[in-house]
Amino acid sequence: MSLLKSLKWRYATKKFDSNKIISDSNIKKIKIGFNLSASSYGLQPVSLLLVCNKNIQKELVPMSMNQKQIEQASHLAIFCANTKIDSSYIKEFFERIKTIRSVNDAEIDPFRTHLIKSFKSKSNNEIILWATKQAYLAMGNMLALCADLKIDACPMEGFDSKQFDNYFNLKSKGLKSVLIMPLGYRSDDDVFSKMKKVRKSIKDSVIDIF
Repeated sequence: MSLLKSLKWRYATKKFDSNKIISDSNIKKIKIGFNLSASSYGLQPVSLLLVCNKNIQKELVPMSMNQKQIEQASHLAIFCANTKIDSSYIKEFFERIKTIRSVNDAEIDPFRTHLIKSFKSKSNNEIILWATKQAYLAMGNMLALCADLKIDACPMEGFDSKQFDNYFNLKSKGLKSVLIMPLGYRSDDDVFSKMKKVRKSIKDSVIDIF
């Protein structure tokens, strides 16, 4: 029930208090929460850039449709999709499985072979689209976690991905920015924080099948 209360408390924050900074202990929890996010096959094709530098954040505002939350927020989370999921990436994933779960090659080889074959058949655009879907999963997970920590957030698609990629030299890292989310604490004069949440009724949003 506490999580439901937190989800009712959260909203897409339109104005942050620039003087309030997220504690190191909560940032650590956010990083852990991101790393625990679900992903297809468990491949984790999403990396997180966590920016806490007002000069950088200010420079990113014009690349983000002049949305002031980018600069005001304590931190800016940038969700980046891996642009290359090749056999090396997949083999590295299965090496982690072997180490953590103490399994042998014979047990994992059929699944490993299947994934390598499957991703070889995908185009680069298909891989990026697939990875982007995983980024949305990670963002949703972080939204819920931040709400539970009473940390405000504002999920955004409104930014110039190419400019972000160039600014952070993401192409050289095999990454592409796909989503951004300022994190911090709402300003006392953000009028949106006082507004009632607008949602469909449960009966209009959920279809029960018996």
